[in-house]
Amino acid sequence: MNPSPDRLGRPVRSRAVTAAAAVVLVAFGATAVVACDGGGDDTSGPTFSERPSPPITESFSGAPPSALASSASEAIESARASASTAAASASAREASRKASIGAEIERSRRVAEEELQDVQGRGNALSEVAVTGKPRTGTGGVTTAIVNITNKTQDTASYAVQVDFVDAAGTVVETQFVGEEDLAPGERRQPLVISRQPPEPVLTARLTKAQRY
Repeated sequence: MNPSPDRLGRPVRSRAVTAAAAVVLVAFGATAVVACDGGGDDTSGPTFSERPSPPITESFSGAPPSALASSASEAIESARASASTAAASASAREASRKASIGAEIERSRRVAEEELQDVQGRGNALSEVAVTGKPRTGTGGVTTAIVNITNKTQDTASYAVQVDFVDAAGTVVETQFVGEEDLAPGERRQPLVISRQPPEPVLTARLTKAQRY
């Protein structure tokens, strides 16, 4: 009995597939040997290194974009303007504070002078007021006196004080007035009296009147 054509063709196709697989395995094995052999004694074989990819420079330039530079410049100018405004504001506040203090001192001086206009003698508060000189080394040579006022009564009181600046002969060269208002019982305050005369000749501060009202 003769075999059919289909049965005769199967062994042929099977042998062809097997042979092709063998060729692929041999080729893969050779490639694996070349790629993995790195620890043998033969150092004369070729070596392989991965070539680095060149940098992509198309998207970069040597200067920042103009919009970014403009934004940075505006930020710097804004910061400078803010600092300048803050400094000017602080200076204005300080000038306003000094002006306010000066105005209050002048007001107190006028009140004290008015209170002492009709006072006979040296006033009723000499025992509650004392005048001490301030060292000229700390005032730039200007004659300055500290007026120590202490309310020794049991009630809230205000004080008006007259200080004369006299020369070595006892002659009154300048008169100043100073006042303090609403001192609580036992409270002490120390306003300053500053002479407007030049440093020379040297003057001495003298308590002339002190009135409690």
